Amino acid sequence: MFDIDGVYNTQNDRVWAVDRADADKNGGIHQKRKFPLKVMVWLGACFKGLTPLVTLDEGTVNHTVYIEKVLPVASKYENQFFGSDWVFQQDGAKPHSHHLSQKWCRDNFPSFIEKDR
Repeated sequence: MFDIDGVYNTQNDRVWAVDRADADKNGGIHQKRKFPLKVMVWLGACFKGLTPLVTLDEGTVNHTVYIEKVLPVASKYENQFFGSDWVFQQDGAKPHSHHLSQKWCRDNFPSFIEKDR
């Protein structure tokens, strides 16, 4: 999963002008939302193809959302790509390392790298 929140450093933007009024006419005012719009998605990728994009609702992804929305897609498409000859690997994010997520992976994947390995 990755989060693109649109945060950027406006100090890198410069407008050359004689005075402030001229700068404002040439785009010198930058307004930024305090909480920019964002989207969170999950995508599985391997040399045989891509899974469908899973769009996650705004907010924090917890283990329940991860188990209900992401893991079944990973399982379905990786089984289609590789049969039972594949290993699922994830990072140490809390939804991934939660004991219920780990149990789901043990019960549903042919092999996966556990958090304590």
